[in-house]
Amino acid sequence: MRKAFKWIDAKGVKYQFHNYKESGIDKPTIEKWLKHLPLEKLVNSKSTTFRNLTEQEKADSKNPAKAMELMIKNPSLIKRPVFDFGNKKFLLGFDEKKLEQSV
Repeated sequence: MRKAFKWIDAKGVKYQFHNYKESGIDKPTIEKWLKHLPLEKLVNSKSTTFRNLTEQEKADSKNPAKAMELMIKNPSLIKRPVFDFGNKKFLLGFDEKKLEQSV
């Protein structure tokens, strides 16, 4: 996240930050993301939160409906950052080259 903030600020890009780890996330937002981002990438399977899930919850994370419930309950399961550029353009994670192309 630090790299992303630093890059965005250096480029003078206006943005609105939503800290879903603190403020939570809603189902419509996740549904919108899943129309443009693969579930297996959106769920951060390398996170401590994921590793602490039960085996059943880990299996459920592959099912979109159940994964949404898990992400709402545990927002830190979501890979960060998620960029929503509007116009149905999204980027998951910090990738400077892809950001250059998107802004």
